Amino acid sequence: MENEITVGVRVPHGLFSDTAALRDFVAGAEEAGIDRLCVGDHVTFKGGQGFDGLVHATALAAVSTRITIQTAVYLLPLRHPVPVARQVASLAEFAPGRVVFGVGVGGEDPAEYRACGVDPRSRGRRMNESLGVVRALLNGAEVTASGEFFPLEDVCIRPIPSKPVPIVVGGRSEAALRRVALHADGWLALWVSPERYAKACTQIEKLAAADGPRADGWRHGMHVWCGFDRSPEQARSALAGSMEQIYRTPFEKFERYTPYGTAEDVAGALRGYVRAGCRSFNLIPGDAGAQETIEGARSVRKLLNGQALAG
Repeated sequence: MENEITVGVRVPHGLFSDTAALRDFVAGAEEAGIDRLCVGDHVTFKGGQGFDGLVHATALAAVSTRITIQTAVYLLPLRHPVPVARQVASLAEFAPGRVVFGVGVGGEDPAEYRACGVDPRSRGRRMNESLGVVRALLNGAEVTASGEFFPLEDVCIRPIPSKPVPIVVGGRSEAALRRVALHADGWLALWVSPERYAKACTQIEKLAAADGPRADGWRHGMHVWCGFDRSPEQARSALAGSMEQIYRTPFEKFERYTPYGTAEDVAGALRGYVRAGCRSFNLIPGDAGAQETIEGARSVRKLLNGQALAG
């Protein structure tokens, strides 16, 4: 259905160390009708935490059959865009038409940039330059460029993906919204109110207007941390512990954007975004187990689409 609301989930990190469990999770997500599987990306975050988003995405591609796989988000400014384009093209061979390349600048931990030999102050400019290169290479162009960071001469990759790989950009700043308008197929919002979501989508439309109308529309969506439990108090406690461990920041900073409780509670909190025009959500259910993650996402999807829950 054209107006159907889609729901994806971030795959629990622990599953990537157990191939059988990962296969079971992916099969369960496909059986439940979940739309996307998402992976994050960090090199050395807040004391060394991390996992490579494209490696995890490739693992999902290898064990899935029909579900969409999305990086949400891959820290593109930490890498050189030419090998990244090759990696994305190779990933797309595993899952033709099922890959969405979500990218962001990160920056919550400047030490991560310095560890990769990148000046944190350059991350926005590097992102803009890298996006242009990656997009051109994936589209089959030969790229010659004299950019600030990546001078290139007659560079191409072959083969290119048999089906286009959509690129979506995360971030909340004015620069991020301009980046979406100029370089991307959509915006992946995080930690914004429904009002700000709607305003930003309108702003992206205006910024992109110079290029003319888009025949295929935009691929905007929300990335949402959440917690599932019959007890809202227990859901909050588990979610707060998980987020504070990762971000080293009090949960109260995120709480207004972070629904928790039953699937009905989470879906209820997301309906404001639906009214604001959002039709795509990626859920990050804290430290929920595999089955709880799948069941929570399945239930939220049904509720947002106005379907009765069985059982």
